[in-house]
Amino acid sequence: MDAERIHRDAIIIDAVSALLENDKKYLESYKAGGVTCVAPTVGWTDTPADALKEIGSWLHFLRSRKDLKLVRKASDIEAAKRDGQMGVLFHFQGTGPFETDLNLVEAFQALGVRMVQLTYNRKDYVGDGCEEEIDGGLSRFGKALVQRLNENRIVVDCTHTGYKTTMDALSLTTRPAVFSHSNSAAVFPNKRNILDDQAKAAAATGGLVGVNVVPHFIVSGDGDAARPSLDDLIAHIDHFVSLVGIDHVGLGLDYFWGNLPFSELDTAIQMWEKAVRKGLFTPEVYPRPPHYYPPEIETPETLLGMTAGLIRRGYKEDDVRKILGLNWLRVFREVWGE
Repeated sequence: MDAERIHRDAIIIDAVSALLENDKKYLESYKAGGVTCVAPTVGWTDTPADALKEIGSWLHFLRSRKDLKLVRKASDIEAAKRDGQMGVLFHFQGTGPFETDLNLVEAFQALGVRMVQLTYNRKDYVGDGCEEEIDGGLSRFGKALVQRLNENRIVVDCTHTGYKTTMDALSLTTRPAVFSHSNSAAVFPNKRNILDDQAKAAAATGGLVGVNVVPHFIVSGDGDAARPSLDDLIAHIDHFVSLVGIDHVGLGLDYFWGNLPFSELDTAIQMWEKAVRKGLFTPEVYPRPPHYYPPEIETPETLLGMTAGLIRRGYKEDDVRKILGLNWLRVFREVWGE
């Protein structure tokens, strides 16, 4: 099979980009890598005002770029591919932007937010993060929020979220739900990776699991000792495909501006220390930098390496296309309605 042809013709969706939160210049890297749609994180554990400022910045920027397209519906991704544009999909990693006001779901949906992650490692109003020692499950507010997200056709994302809280959400949702950027705990045990029954529960809703390139979620080793290969990452894809089927696996690569090669080591360490002080990271789950991405896909512009790697691993062309983006496109169409 011709990896370059398949990569050029495929719809490629990277459903999580923290990289773009710091600097929109990296959009050029995604474009060079052939990405059809990328999902920048426009809200984290921050306030509604913070998220509003970030979204406003993006809307202003997108208005000035004819080569970019705000994604509000699945057909926008198809149109972007057809017209030589790249789609931009707004994603929250955490529910801080809603605080405890469910009406803000409608407000942010109107501004283009199309996927929302329930927690970010820690306990919040919704439930417990994956790094909490005790997981009490979805709160009453969390249950109401999942229902409101369903009503507004926003994808429910269970990444970074505790086991019971995710299982509660996956049993409650009436639309496909996802783990947008979560690797397999069966392949490599880490609190940020998910168990097999979590992946099965997401697939049972019609959703999927997106794998990520964060090295310490792929293989063991602290800092520069974690040097995963692309085949190490594809081992997580293989596991999920065998577990839940080819239709329920995608990419949520989660390139991050605080990691090499996007920042200097001193900057990466300072960012990591700040996140640890704030309680967003724990050293046990997020080792001290440096962190190294798989060398064949070290940056978004090298994503042809993912296509080549999947082919090398024995995936058929139709299945490669599903993993690269068609599975996400199906989920988006089912949740967004068009």
